[in-house]
Amino acid sequence: MSSSGTAAGAGARTVAADAAPDARPVGDDEFMQRADQFRRELLAHCYRMSGSAHDAEDLVQETYLRAWRAYDKFEDRSSLRTWLYRIATNVCLTALEGRARRPLPTGLGQPSSDPDTPLSEPTEVPWLSPLPDSMGGSGPEDAAERRESVQLAFVAALQHLPPRQRAALVLRDVLQWRAAEVAEAVGTSTAAVNSALQRARAAVKAAELERDQAPGELDPEQEELLQRYVQAFWEKDVDTLVGMFTDRAVWEMPPFPEWYTGPVSIARLIDTKCPGQVHDMIMLPTSANGQPAFGLYMKQEDGSFVPFHLQVLTLEEEKVSHVGAFFDTSLFELCGLPPSLPAGSLPAGSLRAGSVSVDEFSAHGRAPAHGNAAS
Repeated sequence: MSSSGTAAGAGARTVAADAAPDARPVGDDEFMQRADQFRRELLAHCYRMSGSAHDAEDLVQETYLRAWRAYDKFEDRSSLRTWLYRIATNVCLTALEGRARRPLPTGLGQPSSDPDTPLSEPTEVPWLSPLPDSMGGSGPEDAAERRESVQLAFVAALQHLPPRQRAALVLRDVLQWRAAEVAEAVGTSTAAVNSALQRARAAVKAAELERDQAPGELDPEQEELLQRYVQAFWEKDVDTLVGMFTDRAVWEMPPFPEWYTGPVSIARLIDTKCPGQVHDMIMLPTSANGQPAFGLYMKQEDGSFVPFHLQVLTLEEEKVSHVGAFFDTSLFELCGLPPSLPAGSLPAGSLRAGSVSVDEFSAHGRAPAHGNAAS
């Protein structure tokens, strides 16, 4: 697998216009000079298809390898960007053959759980994972439709579709390709594409995805809400947390199959199942899927803090409507978060003699602030 730094770094390179020059260059350097500008958006495309940031990295690597091998046959009949998307789509379809979809716990068809019931053992289900904005997500400077196309709810809804329907929906509705172009990319007829689109759109609608609520730049009230959210975890202030969730809020935390709904149930879960006590949990801000996110660090016996889980939040006005708490701690590195925090650390903005505020980590670029991870 390619390193996360490679994928993220490549996405930050200068973007040139997707126009074919009068004379197509040849050679390895020329190919990468033209093609590498699309790496970040291709990673987002492969993520929509696969539901995994780690798999998306591998799929992009395979896309570039196939494109490099076939570059001498590329005749500029279409843009290089379109050609790369065709290759990436077929790489994804090949990789997804015979694979199970990647759900969230809410997608398993089970009812919500009682927070007083013991948690099940973590399952081996290949879960949906978030996409850090530093890799291929979207920041506030991106168009609303682009943020919408990687938001966690939309990617989770895509996983309900068979791979070819998934590809048809993404190419037609996200990338705005014509049906004939989609048909050529996935190797089928235009009529078959239109039929697949009807079924795909119905399935996404059945998943109750409200696509008109794409995440955008946070307003001051939402920023203040997130500051209070961080402080409530630091103090383990369950009563305050109750008031921060919407009435129908959902909390789910792969690899545990349970999910919880409603402020009281969620707060009860945090109170009774979370091992952290007062001043045991520090949260560093980052962003994933174009949404605010936090890396939660848990205090150890020596006073240091180590990664515990990554929370990706969905906001509805000035409240939290959904939390995906992902216990895959390898996501911390992909988000650019530090591997640990020293003893004496405090949440951002806190001051105490002999302490280290996590503001210092953000100041050194180790924990990107909300909305800035993709810049």
